[in-house]
Amino acid sequence: MKQTNLHHLYTKRGEDGDLSVWERTYPRPQMLRESFFSLCGEWDFSAEGIEPCKIRVPFPPESLLSGVHRSMGKRPRLCYRRTFRLPEGFVRGRVLLHFGAVDQIAVVTLNGVRLGRHEGGYGAFSFDVTSHLKEENLLVVDVLDELANGILPYGKQREDRGGMWYTPTSGIWQSVWLESVPETYVKSLRITPNENGALIEAEGVDRGEITVQTPDGEEHFTLEDGKCMIAPRIVRMWSPEDPYRYCFVLSADEDEVYSYFAIRTLDIREVDGVSRLCLNGKPYFFHALLDQGYYSDGIYTPASPECYEDDILAMKSLGFNTLRKHIKVEPELFYYYCDKHGMVVFQDMVNNGRYSFLWDTALPTVGMKRFPDRILHPNKLSRRAFLKGMRETVKQLYNHPSICYWTIFNEGWGQFSGSEAYKMLKEEDDTRFIDTTSGWFHGAETDVTSLHVYFKPVRLKPSAKPIVLSEFGGYSYKPEGHVFNEGNTYGYRFFKERDAFEDALVKLYTEEIIPLVREGLCAAVYTQVSDVEDETNGLLSYDRKVLKVTPERMLAIAEELKL
Repeated sequence: MKQTNLHHLYTKRGEDGDLSVWERTYPRPQMLRESFFSLCGEWDFSAEGIEPCKIRVPFPPESLLSGVHRSMGKRPRLCYRRTFRLPEGFVRGRVLLHFGAVDQIAVVTLNGVRLGRHEGGYGAFSFDVTSHLKEENLLVVDVLDELANGILPYGKQREDRGGMWYTPTSGIWQSVWLESVPETYVKSLRITPNENGALIEAEGVDRGEITVQTPDGEEHFTLEDGKCMIAPRIVRMWSPEDPYRYCFVLSADEDEVYSYFAIRTLDIREVDGVSRLCLNGKPYFFHALLDQGYYSDGIYTPASPECYEDDILAMKSLGFNTLRKHIKVEPELFYYYCDKHGMVVFQDMVNNGRYSFLWDTALPTVGMKRFPDRILHPNKLSRRAFLKGMRETVKQLYNHPSICYWTIFNEGWGQFSGSEAYKMLKEEDDTRFIDTTSGWFHGAETDVTSLHVYFKPVRLKPSAKPIVLSEFGGYSYKPEGHVFNEGNTYGYRFFKERDAFEDALVKLYTEEIIPLVREGLCAAVYTQVSDVEDETNGLLSYDRKVLKVTPERMLAIAEELKL
């Protein structure tokens, strides 16, 4: 086996002057090839009402890091143009053009030939461009952002941002890159862990050899009919405390793909009369934070992929073992760092549909019920777009062992036919926990009882299902000089001094959360990792320069929450 380090194409930020780290970073860690040509960097950019200018990809034009840094308005139409030449010897068979994500509708043209159209602002897509390449190539990406109609999933973006709504992003916001592959190549991998190893399923090839690096050296397995059950001699389970991954290379004809898997199990068991979420066969308390994935200089896209790692490690240093990725799908590098460092992910689907504060938040907060969800949000286009986005999210992120939990609907926003959505998701992935209705409007089929509590003490009622406090807290403290908006503040309880903020947070955990673990609480998701624009209830400031809590006090809480 050729020795490889899965970080060998990863670089540290700031080494090459002004060259964007995104240009030098391989964007797909679980299907890594030596062939990689980045198209991140400077492109020509135009939009209605804007003089043609340069833009730095992959930063959205609304962001400071893009170099454009202005609103695109309602239903913006954007045009990206870039010329490129491939290095000598790059082409060895087929050449594939990849996009991490474009918000929301992209039409891609290469050298005057329309390659295709993609809808949805969070999904990766690609084209085979082999027959359209020339010595010098012109790539054009025309983008339409349909945020205004609410049909396609859009998350927390809103043109009239403020409070819990944030600056919208348009256009290219993840990596664009090319790779060269043989005529016969591995198109995708599907990796399903079990208690003894993992099932590897490869699309595009029938036979191949898999060499795995294990704790006691290399082991060799054979891919037949596109499948291989890997059962290493030494089984080392993945967990936040020991995030061990088995690296492997799949060799199939002339193609070689580097990847990794982890061994871990998830199930629900009754323990001492209480229904518990279990990791690797044992009850586990998921000590979590809400993570919205917004950055002060790049909005949807951080300055460097390592900013994801910085956030993960900062929260691990406070004793947290889980992040609820809230209504956003990140680039695969985020999940790679979670896999690597042992941070469980509770992954939300991205909401769409019209949101009503009265019907979707205010009335349920005071306990009012509403119509059955099978008749809510009846727009057929919106329903189809949400379910399509859900299936694409599961397919795209399926291989990451850190993802242990899917959330379908957040509160009442966009909710419809929850039981049907649950069954559809179970068919896509029956290996993870599913929270159908996070917060309220329960009644649909689900794996957990999911609660949001902000304005009253946290109390539990008996439940036959594991109880997850999927949002709580949200205490606000604004560190001077490190806030987005001095005039507006959004949160659920407000403090002017850091010590008062931290004391209240510790008291919340000590008096309300820790005692509930004995009563059956299985997970608690505090709001949130960092401030986001007006919303100042993070443990980190929006610019990530101020940590608002003392690690020693937070680590003591984490110790008390262990099962």
